[in-house]
Amino acid sequence: MNLPLRLGTRGSALALWQANYAADRLRLVAAPREVELVLIETHGDRDQASALASMGGFGVFTKAIQNALLDDRVDVAVHSLKDLPTIPEPKLELAAVPPRGPTGDAFISHQYRHFDELPEGAVIGTSSLRRRAQLLNRRRDLQLIDLRGNVDTRLRKLAEQNLDGIILAEAGLARLGLAERITEILDPSWMLPAVGQGAIGLECRVDDRETKRLVEQLADLDTFRRVQAERAMLFALGGGCLVPIGTTSKIVDGVLTVRGAVLSPDGRRRIVATHSGIAEYPLAVGQELAAMLKAEGAEELLAGPNP
Repeated sequence: MNLPLRLGTRGSALALWQANYAADRLRLVAAPREVELVLIETHGDRDQASALASMGGFGVFTKAIQNALLDDRVDVAVHSLKDLPTIPEPKLELAAVPPRGPTGDAFISHQYRHFDELPEGAVIGTSSLRRRAQLLNRRRDLQLIDLRGNVDTRLRKLAEQNLDGIILAEAGLARLGLAERITEILDPSWMLPAVGQGAIGLECRVDDRETKRLVEQLADLDTFRRVQAERAMLFALGGGCLVPIGTTSKIVDGVLTVRGAVLSPDGRRRIVATHSGIAEYPLAVGQELAAMLKAEGAEELLAGPNP
């Protein structure tokens, strides 16, 4: 009997979009085998009150789905790749990354047409330590408040709390058909996206060869190499440490270029470096970029404040 291929996913609208995207493509390669979704509540879903930084930062949106995979309750874990820790789980494998969506950070405001039009002391909502640090590096005067919840909840809070603006991932808004709500895509020269932003990660058990064979058919090679380099940089800088880190990447004519930034949480210090290498060796490119950032002084920021 051909059992259904079970995809583990969070239950938010965005997570379901991503899971259905993967499921639709897996149905094409797995037919006549059925593909079904299994909804899993994560720690990050249960705790909507705490700031993400206070929750440890290690797999708050992914660990429960990985556990279901390890327990054979699902066959494939579908993650927002930016949420997946870089510290490997020995029995699991990131089997494929489909073509990446947009990677930008979107500024949304009901009052201002551009970020640079914000008045002194403007109130901005974001739950991301990375975004907070980069916002403060750009504008020391901003008042930043923690904003948790799914995309719809955050958009509602923008109006209910009379905020001057909020920052959300461009990919999530585009995937949910809400791109028209975007006021401006922030310039990645100063607002570098998260590692893996806009990408979907499909994880399988290492010993499940048949599922890996199916999932690997959804892979996009350039996307996979780019996120491998980004994740290698993050891992070399300290895994999933709670330090603001951003990155951009591109592949042109077989050359992979990655730019990384490490900031202090208050945004006062910012260290940036760019590195290029052969696209076939993304791990080396990411590791070498991390070494460059450390040589420029990122090591002190990664160590955190002195006790």
